[in-house]
Amino acid sequence: MPSLAGPEPHKLVQPRDHKANVSIWADLTVNDLDVLDEVADVGDMKDMLAQLFNLVDYKENMKHGILVDLYFYTIQFSRENKFSKEQTSAFFSIVKKLHEICTETPFGNVDHCFRYFREAILRHAVKRPPFSIELFSPDEVRVISDYVMNTYFRHFKMYKYVFTPLVRLDLSMSYVGVPVTPSPSEAGDAEDQTADTEGQDAAEDKEGADTEGEKEEEKEESPAAKELRQLIHKHLSEELKKLKITVDEQLKTTEEVMNKKLASVEGTPGKSGRASSRGKKNK
Repeated sequence: MPSLAGPEPHKLVQPRDHKANVSIWADLTVNDLDVLDEVADVGDMKDMLAQLFNLVDYKENMKHGILVDLYFYTIQFSRENKFSKEQTSAFFSIVKKLHEICTETPFGNVDHCFRYFREAILRHAVKRPPFSIELFSPDEVRVISDYVMNTYFRHFKMYKYVFTPLVRLDLSMSYVGVPVTPSPSEAGDAEDQTADTEGQDAAEDKEGADTEGEKEEEKEESPAAKELRQLIHKHLSEELKKLKITVDEQLKTTEEVMNKKLASVEGTPGKSGRASSRGKKNK
């Protein structure tokens, strides 16, 4: 099953502009195109392109498989539009170089790629030796531009994602003249340890003080004081019972008074009603 191998480690390159040059026979020679013309099967053509550009593991390596597909469809487009060998070689090199510029940096460089592509097309569409040659007609330039825009630039982020490494920013700040702050784990451990130690010491001190106080009371309390303390405790208990009985009696009395008031209130309308009816009858 094809696998997407991770990007090879390389130095991160900032986006930059590239100068376009005339690129006939830069990547595909006349002999290469002659051999490709003799191949009609799709699989055989992909195998040949993989051998030409050292991508023989393209069936297992998904990155190489994407490259082989990119090269294959570039050749197919040239055939469909009946490009000459010179035109096919130049167009193939433009697409190949465009992909290399796109994937040379993980940062966004779509503007740089578009500027290169536009300049590369003009290098092969305007007759001005030795800077440019008139290889493509205006109609062919339009067809090529539409194809590249609708295929490569439409999937620009996909190529960037597959062929460039993921960049992660780790930001740390340091202040001059400020003491170094310990890491959260160390600070937390130190605070917890200090708090535990202080709490343990406070508990031990309290327990020791209580124990010492009890011992001192036991030693200092005389038999007379002990008897007095028992009498006070007994007296307070009796007074508490009396207070409870008094409160219960008061609550009971209050409840009875309230019930009587409620009963008198409920009976008042009936009496007034009977009195009024008698008055009417006498009249």
